Amino acid sequence: MSALLRGFVYGLLVVNAVLLTSAVNIWFERKFSARMQSRVGPTRVGPLGLLQPFADVAKLMSKEDTVPASGNRVLFTAAPLLATVCALAAAAVVPFTPDVVAADLDVGVLWVLAVGSITTIAIFMAGWASNNKFALLGGMRSIAQAVSYEVPLVLSAMVPVVLSGTMSLSGIVTWQSEHLWIAAWPLIPGLPAFVIFFLAMTAEANRIPFDIPEAESELVAGVTTEYSGMKFALFYVGEYAHTLVGSAIASALFLGGWSGPMAATMPWLGLVYMVVKTLFLFFMITWVRWSLVRFRSDQLLAICWKWLVPISVGLVLVAALWVELVPGVH
Repeated sequence: MSALLRGFVYGLLVVNAVLLTSAVNIWFERKFSARMQSRVGPTRVGPLGLLQPFADVAKLMSKEDTVPASGNRVLFTAAPLLATVCALAAAAVVPFTPDVVAADLDVGVLWVLAVGSITTIAIFMAGWASNNKFALLGGMRSIAQAVSYEVPLVLSAMVPVVLSGTMSLSGIVTWQSEHLWIAAWPLIPGLPAFVIFFLAMTAEANRIPFDIPEAESELVAGVTTEYSGMKFALFYVGEYAHTLVGSAIASALFLGGWSGPMAATMPWLGLVYMVVKTLFLFFMITWVRWSLVRFRSDQLLAICWKWLVPISVGLVLVAALWVELVPGVH
């Protein structure tokens, strides 16, 4: 099988797996939030309500596709497609096992950070093309949030890059397999870098408490105010895909990815490790989302610039010193 065909097949499998898992996660989040709020959640469609996400898709597909009369039709239509494609494109370099990866790039970390940042353009496109003041304010908030949290996200991702000496996600996981299976094994800078990456990734995905671009108490539905039908659904799916792929990337960067006890002798166990670590982080994001309230805009930006950015800069410096002073790191 040629490399191009192999990448296409693996890419198709990864995309379908992400979309199917996102559908299951929508059901899980509804049941989880219902339990936290003394409700029952989905129960009517399918056993335990498992088919509710698919019923929602059928409902949204039947709704009228509307475009604001004074909006920009081309950008309005392209925005949800771009948001979903960018969220899925980041999964191309995620190594689920040493052999199961769509594109094992030498600059995989750079690809993830670059593609992930394009989602912000899609969100601003949606806000501007809607010609709606609430949508435009949501788009501007998204720009402010993304520009801010991209800085600690990149800096924290550089810690495992500096420690391992490579920007390949597979290379970083391989390095971790030789160092107690995680990049957080030097508690400083590894563990704080993981916490900062986790917070910044949550902010990039616009999940509570970092969802000021979609604050319904202030902006109706933010950038999605004018959207209906499958266009609205694409934003919804893109958010879940972004969160799920981000969890997988965090697992590869900091939690050892497929590596773990006996993974070298039983390759299938590596896939189990990767899936469990990814779903655990997704569960933590869901837990935080239904446990905390939304930050104000000024609080959100103050946390980033006053705390996360200076700390992440210091962690990169500590990682560089660790490489220079501790023998046997590379």
